[in-house]
Amino acid sequence: MATITIRNLDESVKRRLQVRAALNGRSMEAEAREVLTELMHPTFKGVEIDEEEDFGTAIHKLFAPLGGVELEIPRRQKSHRPIPTFE
Repeated sequence: MATITIRNLDESVKRRLQVRAALNGRSMEAEAREVLTELMHPTFKGVEIDEEEDFGTAIHKLFAPLGGVELEIPRRQKSHRPIPTFE
């Protein structure tokens, strides 16, 4: 398992985490794990994310309902520099 350190956490966030942990009978660390686990569930904002797919595909699935953007691809320009030889 991995370990993380969270620096500069707002005091009010820490206090709410303490309260939530106490209400659920857990330590703050256990509560933070639970919160992060819930947030990182494979279904995020109603989009099913396969953990085996790559990051780009996951982002595309998340934002596809918002519509796409057609970008104009600029024409390639020929270079006027000579092609180098490596002799």
